[in-house]
Amino acid sequence: MDHSDSTPVRVISVSAVVLTRPDGAVVTVRKTGTDRFMLPGGKWEPGESPLACAVRELGEELGLTIAPELLTPLGRFDTATANEPGFRLVSEVFAAETEQDMEPRAEIAEARWLTSAEVRGVAQLPEDQCAPWAPLLVRVAREGLA
Repeated sequence: MDHSDSTPVRVISVSAVVLTRPDGAVVTVRKTGTDRFMLPGGKWEPGESPLACAVRELGEELGLTIAPELLTPLGRFDTATANEPGFRLVSEVFAAETEQDMEPRAEIAEARWLTSAEVRGVAQLPEDQCAPWAPLLVRVAREGLA
């Protein structure tokens, strides 16, 4: 008798961006109707590359126009989701710096800058008990920004 866990893993694939100011602060966003702050980004559209998705999402969520060549890949991160129980999140994460003004748009209710000291604090949290931060933010703070 096979006792292995045969429940399929449901995956959400997204692009996310670590967007920093020259002083090292990182922007986080909170979607309407949620309580977790996360990196800006979102789900890929059919046929869209992760890089193109990252550029599009920055425009949609924060009103930013950033050229694709200004985004640096940080890697792929596999974490729990912030707001979708029962799913895993696979994120292609990019980094960019900006001095542009931004404002929350679309589904984004709030944007909040974290100082570099706050990001270091987030990196110390356990991913399964990190509210009000998203598990991906914790992982990227720990592994992608070290």
